[in-house]
Amino acid sequence: MQGLLRFWGTAFLLCLTLFFAVSTVAIISNTWFGEARFSGGPDRVAVIDLKGVIYKSGAFTRKVSRLLEDGKVKALVVRINSPGGLVGPSQEIYQSLRRANEKIPVIASIGSLGASGGYYAALGARKIFANPGSLTASIGVISEFANLEGLYHWAKIERFALKSGKLKDVGSETRKMTSEEREFLSAMLKDIHDEFKSTVQTQRKLTPEETEKWTDGRVMTGSQAFKAKLIDSLGGIEDALVEAKKAANLSEKAPVEYPEAHKKGILKELLGSDDDDLVAESFLGSIKSFLQSPVAQTKWRILLLAPLQ
Repeated sequence: MQGLLRFWGTAFLLCLTLFFAVSTVAIISNTWFGEARFSGGPDRVAVIDLKGVIYKSGAFTRKVSRLLEDGKVKALVVRINSPGGLVGPSQEIYQSLRRANEKIPVIASIGSLGASGGYYAALGARKIFANPGSLTASIGVISEFANLEGLYHWAKIERFALKSGKLKDVGSETRKMTSEEREFLSAMLKDIHDEFKSTVQTQRKLTPEETEKWTDGRVMTGSQAFKAKLIDSLGGIEDALVEAKKAANLSEKAPVEYPEAHKKGILKELLGSDDDDLVAESFLGSIKSFLQSPVAQTKWRILLLAPLQ
């Protein structure tokens, strides 16, 4: 039994050491040298991806900043494949692209999906492209809640909250929502929606009547969005690249930089993401949860100590 524990403990330590080593090398490589390979060289257009649910903006905005620091990047194409996400990060990405567009041309290219917060981000570009079959718009705000009071009662589970303010537990699933809480949340969502609508009206140069008509939360195809003046042109990524080169006064043969295509794939293989921030957060969170779990206090501690015994 002791020999078996020693074997598995040694194997566990070797795997953990290898994981740390590979992750550290990959993160350092991407952080310190990941952009260096693109510095210098001819004038070019850079492509950056905005994909998946938007729940943070730091990694994306830092990539934009690094590209702007490279004097040879003369235009930026943002390839969007996102259903949206949190309001704050979407607004920060929009502002980042808007500021970038003041320095170099920024063109947005909506792939299969660029809706809600994804469309909000696209508004920071000077022109928006979408395929006829792309799904976009969805200019609205939503917040969903569930009342599980009946379920808790059925399961004989009693839940309650101690709070210092009457609206502190607004949206709680343990009880019905009061009319005051409903009014409070509706007013908050209206405020966020009004900000979204104002940005759409300003950036797309719509009349108040057009804005009210198209900002009711409906999803549109690219063709419908073009007719509603929510995008500028129908076309894919290649059309957006042609427009970007034209706006930056580059030749048709100017090179295109695809940073994501050159990144190390080991992080994605290990943790399912190429985003260094997501990798670090996921990895450290997993380690913290593991060390705090009862399992780590017993069985795994035996495995860790076994090789030393």
